[in-house]
Amino acid sequence: MSKTIHQRRPPASLTAAVDLVIFTVRDGQLHVLLIERGNMPYRGEAALPGGFVRDGEALDAAARRELREETGVAGDSLHLEQLHAYGDPGRDPRGRIISIAYLALGPDLPMPRAGTDASAAHWIPVSSILEGQLTLAFDHEKILRDGLERARSQLEHTTIAAAFCKEPFTIADLRQIYEAVWGLPLDPSNFRRKVMKTEGFVMPIGERRLPDVGRPAALFRRGLAETLTPPLTRSGSVDLQGGT
Repeated sequence: MSKTIHQRRPPASLTAAVDLVIFTVRDGQLHVLLIERGNMPYRGEAALPGGFVRDGEALDAAARRELREETGVAGDSLHLEQLHAYGDPGRDPRGRIISIAYLALGPDLPMPRAGTDASAAHWIPVSSILEGQLTLAFDHEKILRDGLERARSQLEHTTIAAAFCKEPFTIADLRQIYEAVWGLPLDPSNFRRKVMKTEGFVMPIGERRLPDVGRPAALFRRGLAETLTPPLTRSGSVDLQGGT
């Protein structure tokens, strides 16, 4: 009677890290938080904030710690979710490093301050990276593009756009978030109609904002709904732009 011998493989030498794709809307443009690396490799180059996971540290805790240490931005006020795992061999010249990327969204976040592993931290328009004006270290451009697509998809199917808005906000404020993240203009009347027809998306607070020019605008807060039914899809953006 033959026996099957199971040979144990030596454990792989892996290091875990977290990287952060942090988006905010500033001056009507979608911005991402980048650091200037203070250490090798890629010293002096632009990169997403992040770092190694400590022994016994949970991934979410590591993401919030790196966010605080490298940028001075508190994670409590942000929407934070896991994005994807990145582990291609050779993605990091220091060795086999598996990075868990996180997507963070917040309203008009303050100017960041660089931490111990970064010589500087800046809000950079996402368009400058997509158009090739700025290159990122490691595989961070791929992570950024994946985070952007996740954010765009989230705006289609969830109420997460309100996480970009400081409460209370107007429907125009909310529309500007969609325009900045999707990168296309939307017809104000059609957008307002679709938002107001979506149950639980926004809730009026019974107050109005007095603009410098024009009529007072009604103020809202985020509603209780988490998903949009029906969704505000980019494929339907012709209608949102006023087309037929």
